[in-house]
Amino acid sequence: MASRPVAKSAVGATPGLTLTRRINAPAEKIYAAWTEPDNLIRWFGPASVTPGSLAADIDARVGGRYRISFDTSTGEHHDVSGVYREVQANRRLVFTWAWHSTPERQSLVTITLQPDGAGTLLTLQHAQFFDQDARDRHAKGWADLLGKLERLFN
Repeated sequence: MASRPVAKSAVGATPGLTLTRRINAPAEKIYAAWTEPDNLIRWFGPASVTPGSLAADIDARVGGRYRISFDTSTGEHHDVSGVYREVQANRRLVFTWAWHSTPERQSLVTITLQPDGAGTLLTLQHAQFFDQDARDRHAKGWADLLGKLERLFN
């Protein structure tokens, strides 16, 4: 189940998006896919990631940091990091998000996991984008990543 990105509409608000997917796995497995480096590197990153270049350092606790980096087939290096603001095992993660190339453009990601029959409903909200263009680029990236996460459990 894919949904379209939804932008905030309040006057003066920064752009944001919400994506929802139903994944055929229990919340515990999906949570582990987000919070355990060996699991995250199995699905994170765009299709152009150079094999073996994806690295993740994750300290999934309130105040803990994460860092994810990878190289692409076009020779670019990408590095994103942030701080966990909320951690509820198997239910919710809230963390800041900033690319190394634009550290002043910090945004906020919220992952919510809800049991749904034999699977889990995952809702990803990404808020406080610098501008609409950044929101649109992230909307495509997150949609692709959530597709990879879904396939991991099929």
